[in-house]
Amino acid sequence: MPVLEGLWGPDLRMRDSGLGVGVDVGVCPDEDSGSPVWGPLRTPPVTCGGLSLALELPALIRQLRAAWRARRGGPRGSERSEASSWVEADKEEETEELKQDVEDRSANLKADGRLSTGHAGVLLAERRGSYPLIDFRCLKTSLQRGEVESGTRKKVTRQLSFQRYCHASRLLRGLVPPTPGSLHLLDDDYLGQAEHMLSKVGTWTFDIFLFDRLTNGNSLVTLMCHLFNVYGLVHHFQLDMVKLHRFLGMVQEDYHSQNPYHNAVHAADVTQAMYCYLKEPRLAEQLSLQDVFLGLVAAAAHDVDHPGVNQPFLIKTRHHLASLYQNTSVLESHHWRSTVGMLRESGLLSHLPADMSLDMEQQLGSLILATDISRQNEFLSTFREHLDNQDLDLQLASHRHFMLQIALKCADICNPCRVWDLSRQWSERVCEEFYRQGDLERKFDLEISPLCNQQVDSVSAIQTGFISYIVEPLFEEWQRFTEPSLLSQTMMAHLQKNKAHWSRLRHAQTTSDTQTHPSDDEPEGGGGENIP
Repeated sequence: MPVLEGLWGPDLRMRDSGLGVGVDVGVCPDEDSGSPVWGPLRTPPVTCGGLSLALELPALIRQLRAAWRARRGGPRGSERSEASSWVEADKEEETEELKQDVEDRSANLKADGRLSTGHAGVLLAERRGSYPLIDFRCLKTSLQRGEVESGTRKKVTRQLSFQRYCHASRLLRGLVPPTPGSLHLLDDDYLGQAEHMLSKVGTWTFDIFLFDRLTNGNSLVTLMCHLFNVYGLVHHFQLDMVKLHRFLGMVQEDYHSQNPYHNAVHAADVTQAMYCYLKEPRLAEQLSLQDVFLGLVAAAAHDVDHPGVNQPFLIKTRHHLASLYQNTSVLESHHWRSTVGMLRESGLLSHLPADMSLDMEQQLGSLILATDISRQNEFLSTFREHLDNQDLDLQLASHRHFMLQIALKCADICNPCRVWDLSRQWSERVCEEFYRQGDLERKFDLEISPLCNQQVDSVSAIQTGFISYIVEPLFEEWQRFTEPSLLSQTMMAHLQKNKAHWSRLRHAQTTSDTQTHPSDDEPEGGGGENIP
């Protein structure tokens, strides 16, 4: 060790006079006791400013920054020890960082003065999902009061946020191990309940709102993983689990959680309904695994990156998407292209022959484009003709694909066929999204779209018209197709009950308005008949 002995001589000493920080090298802490200067494998106890440098680099950097900040702020009291100064400086640094974080998040809250308290938390989401969020305004209030002891609360808050972030980041980076189970994203406390719900995922009373809470806002990814395992799609298509999780994570992430209706929970609800329809005996007997794969993926991604406004709004505001797709199926085309982009970015189908993967992308587009509500009469009349002529041959790939289109259309608008408690929640959510669009149109002096004027279009009127002119005709034909099945009978029973319930609410509201304004001669109703 001649070179090291030369460098680490007992008299070698370096000092940086510019910063005033001395670095003593070669001085052993117990050199006064006459111990050897260095052993062959002994690390020299380098010190800096009285602190041992035998620390990890991040901790050393934090201490140096704290020392520099303390020096700029002036000398500390003599009654404080050097160690307590380091700890106090580190606490001040964390407090300042948290203050800055709180101020940044509070600025987002104030960006739109029209946001209510209930909506503010959604816009603060660190990622798109429906998990409960931390109210940063409470933290800001406590910091303004100088409550340093709230550090414990701060650390717990950060830990919870970090745990939620880990659920998403491990998924998006593809670090989730390829285990056969599909519940790796769940918290331990909710694992059993979510597993129990997944065992009944094929029942029509499945509560997707509860499932989303149990899965910590990962209802779409968890449900898709489970259904892929149920059908054996991973094995059949030799899918890479890392790529699959990456793709599903991107799909879920690209839904906007601030949308009351068109969000990832709606996509999960449509996927669950699609699974129920794929199990219908007349359909299940003829479907191939490729049909099942396309049906589930189309259901999960059919509204991805939905902006929360409809196509007429995009057209009259000259949105770039309207120009890109020439004012035709604007949103549906965007959903399809976004899905294809995520498929290629994740590489989920890259191992398949090029012609096969391209054909699957085209079929996905055909399925997603079928959800355009403006094409409702087109598909309904074709469906009715097939049933009248009894010429549906599900052994033909084209006929199976058409029935997948009809099944996806049914799944997309099946909310009025759910039990009342679930149906009512969805009805209120979609109307809230309509009303938000109407508020935007009013703000920018645009003509308010049909169904979007909260002062005229009531929820009961919108739902009565929607059921009468859109949902009921389609599901009557679906019931004919299933010959009829127990599920279709159940759905039609719920549909009639919900329609009667909304009609009663509409009549009660109309009567109340008439009594309040007896001089008004305007016809009742809220524009439900104007549904395209």
